[in-house]
This record gives sequence, C-alpha cells and structure tokens, in this order.
Amino acid sequence: MSAEQRGSWILTGAVVACVTALYVPCVQKTVPGGDSGELITTACELGVAHPPGYPLFTLLARFSMCLLPSFSPAHSVNLMSSLLGAAACGCLCITVCRMTGPGPGAVLAAGLFAVSRLSWQWSMVAEVFSLNNLFVGLLFFLTTSFQRAENSTQRRKIARWGALCCGLGLCNQHTLVLYVMVIIPWIFYRLYTLKELSFVGLISLGLSFLTGFLPYLYLPVSSYLNAARWSWGDQTTLSGLLNHLLRTEYGTFSLAKTETSVSLSSMLQAQLDHCLLELSPPALVLAGAGLLLSTQDRRCSSVTWLLTVMLLVYSLFFAWRANLDISRPLLLGVVERFWLQSDAVVCVLAGLGVSCCHTQLERRFGRGGVWNTISWVFTLALLARMVHTNHRSCDQSSNSVVEKFGRELLASVPKDSLILTRGDLPGNSLRYLHYCQGLRADVRLVDQEMMTYSWYVAKLAQHLPGVHFPGRFWDPVLSEKKNTFDFRQFLLHNTHRDVFACIGLSDGDSSWEQSFTRWPLGVCDYLVPVQKQFHPEEWAQRTRDIYNWTEPHNRL
Repeated sequence: MSAEQRGSWILTGAVVACVTALYVPCVQKTVPGGDSGELITTACELGVAHPPGYPLFTLLARFSMCLLPSFSPAHSVNLMSSLLGAAACGCLCITVCRMTGPGPGAVLAAGLFAVSRLSWQWSMVAEVFSLNNLFVGLLFFLTTSFQRAENSTQRRKIARWGALCCGLGLCNQHTLVLYVMVIIPWIFYRLYTLKELSFVGLISLGLSFLTGFLPYLYLPVSSYLNAARWSWGDQTTLSGLLNHLLRTEYGTFSLAKTETSVSLSSMLQAQLDHCLLELSPPALVLAGAGLLLSTQDRRCSSVTWLLTVMLLVYSLFFAWRANLDISRPLLLGVVERFWLQSDAVVCVLAGLGVSCCHTQLERRFGRGGVWNTISWVFTLALLARMVHTNHRSCDQSSNSVVEKFGRELLASVPKDSLILTRGDLPGNSLRYLHYCQGLRADVRLVDQEMMTYSWYVAKLAQHLPGVHFPGRFWDPVLSEKKNTFDFRQFLLHNTHRDVFACIGLSDGDSSWEQSFTRWPLGVCDYLVPVQKQFHPEEWAQRTRDIYNWTEPHNRL
C-alpha cells in the first residue's frame, strides 16, 4: 500500500469517526413518524415491508435488535441507520481521495453530505435512505477504483464487487437502478477498449449481480410461513411477488397512487432551490469548478463525466415521475428525501472542486502550503457553519412525540377494543407499540386501507382473533357477487367489541351511516349503533382528560 493510499484510508477512518460522533448522540430513541414504525415492526415480526419489500433493510434491522437487546427496537434500528449514514460519508471521502488524493476536498465531500439537513435528518431514524446512501457511496468508490486499477486482475475483481453491490443495492431502494443503468455500460465499454471483455467475464459479472438479489428470497419465505402478525402482501405466488417488487399497488414508476402531476421544470426548480438552501451556494460553485477542472485531468475526467451523466439522468427521470404536489409541505418532505441520491454526486463534485482549485492555484502561483491552509480553513468553516445551522432541527435525541401519541391513544380505549387505523401516524406508531413493545395485547389493530386489498384477510385474519371479516376484502361495490363486504357489514359482525376509527374513516363507503354514528374520542371516532343514546355532558366529562399530553404546540 502506497503512502497516498494509507493516508486516504486514515483520513476516511477519521471522517467516519467524526460523523459517527456527531450522529450517534442525535439519534431518536423512540419510534419516529412516517414509514419508520412500519419498517421496525416488520423487522420485529420478520414480516414483509411495504412494496418493494426492503428485505435487506429488514434483515439488517432485525440483526441490530439482536445485537443491542438492551435498547428498544426503535432505538437500535435508528442507531443502525446513523452508522450506515456515517459509513456512506466515508465512501464519499475515499472516492475523492482515489480521484485527487487525500486532503480538504475529500473532507468537504463527506462533511458536506453528512451535515446537510436531509442526510443528517434521515440518518437519525429507521429509514431506508441511509442504506441507499451507503450503496451510492460504494458504487462511487468502486467506480473510481476500477478506473485507477493497475492491471486486468484488479479490474475484474473490482467489477465483480461492483456487480454484487448493484444487486444488493437494488434489494433496498429501486431508485439506485438509474445509477446502475449508467455505470454498467461504462464498465463494459472500459473493458472492451482494454480488450478484457469476454464471455466468461460476462457470466461472472452476471452471477455476481444475481447473487446480490438473494435477500429477495426472504419475501416468499416470510410470506409462506405467515408467522408475522404484521406483513404486507402475498408473495407466495410469482404474480404476488412481482406485484410487490414492481410496486404495482403504488404505480411502478411513480411515488404514489395518485393522478396529481407536477411539471418537469417545477420539480427541477425545487431541486435546485433545495441544493442552494441545503448545500449552500459556495458548494454549488465548487461543484461546477470541479466538473470543469477535473475533466482536464486524465486521472479523473472519465469518472467525473460519468458522475455528471448519473446526476442528469437521475434528476430528469425523478422530476418526470415524482407525481406529488410539492406545494404542500408534507408531500415536499416525501419528495425531497429522494434528492439525497443526487446530492451525493454534487458533494463529490464540490470536493473535486476544492482539490482541483488547490492544484491549479499551486501550479500557477506556487506557495502550495498557503493554498492548502486556505482550503482547510474554508472547508472547516463551511462545515462548522452548517453544523451550527442544522444541529437543532436534526437532533432527535429528545423527540418522543410519536411514541407518546401512540401510548396515550392506546391507553384511552377500553379493554378488548378494535382500532381501525388510517394513515401512517396512528397505524405505524400503534403497530410498533402493540407488536414490538407488547403494549395493550387485548386490543386488535386493523388497517382500513389494507382491508381493501385482496390479500389482507387471507394472510392476516388468523393473527386477529375475535375480529370477524364477512368477506374476502372491503369493497362496497357489488359486494354480494364478489364475496366482499362493505363497512356496515363489517361493523355489524363486530358489535361484540368497542370499535374506534383513528384517525377518521376512509372515503367512498357511506353504507354504515344509517346504522351507526360517531362519537368523538380525542383523535378517534367511537362507532356505535344509532339506537344508542348520546349524552353530550356525560361524554364530555368522560373524555375531558383522556390524554396526558404535555408537548407544547409546534415544539418540534
């Protein structure tokens, strides 16, 4: 190992240690909002997560729970995400080191990504994005290593590792395919021009790529065993497995099942605004300088152009297919998480900008030590400012709002209640507390949206003893002919339990309104027969103190 390589690994190790030291104290210790509760519950139960299944994340999350049994399931998986995020930053650092050598540019690339709000925020909770960031970083590192390889043996070895990482990465987040589609032709072209492309080599790369997909075997196995009290879909048939992998229930190339559309230019403008706000204007200027200057360097010009093409392809495709109304803050928050994948390219280009500017200035004016000092001061000052700006919003260590919400809601319902959840907040938080923490074992949780899927009753009814489903699934249209049921029939078959809808009821089925009415119980509705007399004063007295809520409005 050369002195430069040794220095690169030492610098990368130091960067990972620093990011870990920043991230770990900020990790959320309780169940977060969004999809996190579902992902953690899926790992607890060894079930299948929402499409496309995320088998690799599920298995890693389960491993983290076994590794840290003294931590709550949520805390252990959140901690795992933070470590994956730190490792991703290390990959960006070693990528720039391979291209231009160790120095402030490599630190800027890793640090800029680490302390940007999006990366920091989503590394604090149990989400698939930090694992995707790691695979993005690994592909960058392996690509630069392939470019710098000294002989055919090294190139073949790196190419096989890259193929394996491509397969594994696609077991987590499918947006990675847009980078894979750009990298694979480039690798083949490089091998072809070097006269190293052979049939045997292609078979070897193909097998490595397919090996990366092995975690997907977990989906049909889990579905066949059907031991999980919470799981999504039926993957025991080929059509069911493909429906899940291709996200048919959401829309294969869309973010959500909605008719909403946003113009390409509006989405690209929103992404640019995000980069200016979150990564800072100086970083974007440096990224532009890195693109221009590094293309003049034979050592890294090819990889620089490759990264640029990846950025353009990803940004254009995502802007075309992201069908959510970003004028609404909640939906903007859903969309912006996917910009992390393109942010990684921008950060690497910014790191190259620092390194290339340093090299050019030293070559033109001399005084290398002065320019090196200026580069380090600029890098550390920019990162320190971003840490100061983002720390408060990204520090989730004291955030227990979602878990408190779930606990208070469960405590408010009578014994043996049936809770019909709607949406991520009540659904995922209650499932986590009920299945992972064993809270309120007497209640039954039924997801309103899931009841409309044909697999729900067949797969999960056996895990809901005492809940009666009068048909194959909930569908108010022609229910008798299709052996389905409407909401009125469901309520009539479960009058032996107190039934609560949290939060609200799904639209489109008014069959129950003539037979049942709603009494307000905090954020839930108590569904009772219309014959039952309602006494407002008595009910208000009973429900006045149902929640012991101590969080001030808009604290977080």
